[in-house]
Order: sequence, then C-alpha cells, then structure tokens
Amino acid sequence: MTTRAGALDASTLKQRHRDMRDGQPESLRIRIHRALSWLARAEREPDDHDARYIFLWIAFNAVYASEFGFEQKEREQVRQFIAQLLKLDTEQQLHRALFGQFSGPIRTLIDNRFVFEPFWRAMRDHDASNAWETSFSAAKKRALDAVMTNDTATLLSIVLDRLYVLRNQLIHGGATWGGSTNRAQVRDGVAILGVLVPVVVGLMMRGGGDGFGGVAFPVV
Repeated sequence: MTTRAGALDASTLKQRHRDMRDGQPESLRIRIHRALSWLARAEREPDDHDARYIFLWIAFNAVYASEFGFEQKEREQVRQFIAQLLKLDTEQQLHRALFGQFSGPIRTLIDNRFVFEPFWRAMRDHDASNAWETSFSAAKKRALDAVMTNDTATLLSIVLDRLYVLRNQLIHGGATWGGSTNRAQVRDGVAILGVLVPVVVGLMMRGGGDGFGGVAFPVV
C-alpha cells in the first residue's frame, strides 16, 4: 500500500522495520519508531494541511535531531544529515523524489518569497533596499543550476531551508490555522514532505548503522 505520489505509507514501513530492527542500534530503532508514529499521525489528516505539515515535520525531526542549539546550528545539522543519507542512497531514491516533483510543488515553493527567510528579515527590519530580492534571485538560480547538474545535495538543502521557514511560521504562531494567506506554501510543503519523509526513513532502515548519533531524548 502506498500514499499519493508513490510514497510508502507508515504501516508498510513499520512492517519492514519489524523485520530488521533486531540488528539495529537502539538509537536508530528509537528514531525510526518515533518517526513512523508521527508519519502515521500525519496520514490521518488528509484535509487539514496545517496539521499534516506539522506532523510530517515532527517525523522528519525525529530521524535527524541529536541535540539542540541555535537556528544556524540546526540547519548545519540538517546538511550533515543530508550528506549521510546520500551515502546510503545508492539507488538515488532522494534524487527521484526531488527531481520528480521539481516542476510542481518544489518549483513553486522555491519561487515563493514567503518561505524565504531574508524576505521576512527585511520586513522586520524595515529594510527598503530590496537586497533580499537579489538574494532570492540568486537562491532560485542555485536551485535551477542544481537541477541542471543533477546536484541532489544542493537542491535538497535549498528545499529544506524553505520548509524550515514554513515550520517556524506554523510552530511559532506566525500563521492562522487554515488561513488563506499561506495556503500555497503549506500545500506545497505537505506534498514535498509527504514524499521525502518515507524515503528518508526507508534509507535509514536499510543503512542500519549508528552513524546518526544518539537521540536528543533517549528512552529512560
């Protein structure tokens, strides 16, 4: 059984995990178990995109987070996580998941200034220089260049940066539940994470090692 866009669903992944978890380090078993619980919860919200996005982000957070720090440190942690995943991804599943969506939700997300952090910083600082627009254009060009050169790491990093801004907007109360002003980015975010999270969990299961480090909140 699969979800839309061909992504494996939580129940299928959970069954796979049962068949291989005995040989995995405890920290990896915990990560995958927690991520699948939140992925399953996200699947029960087909019509509430805000809730579905939040649950999908928690699932993603469950697999990569090892410690907490400042925002930049967390983003660096995500980039290191991407590098580890790409080493495991011998069949280029992440590449297909990303590039298969580029002409749809990924491209519209990258073109959306409302998930570009420098735009909001300029709004907060009343910066009328429009410097954010130059940065925005450069970031979009980097994404297009990544597509042209099949650079999965760069494209995934750009996409996750945008999704992280959306995560902050929702988690920190910077949006109205069901609000009309941010529907496009939330829908795009749900479409992207709904495909990426199952792929990421599946890669981690197959990797089976302890290279992802200890979990931030171990079972005690």
